[in-house]
Amino acid sequence: MNIRFNTDQDTGLPHIYNHNVDEDEIEDILLNPSEDWAGRDNSRIAIGQTQSGRYLQVIYVRDPQPNSVFVITAYELKGKPLTAYRRRQRRRGRR
Repeated sequence: MNIRFNTDQDTGLPHIYNHNVDEDEIEDILLNPSEDWAGRDNSRIAIGQTQSGRYLQVIYVRDPQPNSVFVITAYELKGKPLTAYRRRQRRRGRR
């Protein structure tokens, strides 16, 4: 999968670094999301668990090219959003 990243204008680095997320974690989520639904303005929201055990939410858009996405941002799920995610997973019988 070809993954492009939104960059921080000040540093030129991927915006996900501001949220202590790295490229490998994004790939973990996008290749095997637990949840993936439509967001606003043609965006998608994927949630899942990385190989290291972190729960992340990734906001991205599909590129016109097959098997290619542009990641807008990503961050770790904590607190109430993580609790809600786990509850949905239990209801689906996944955890």
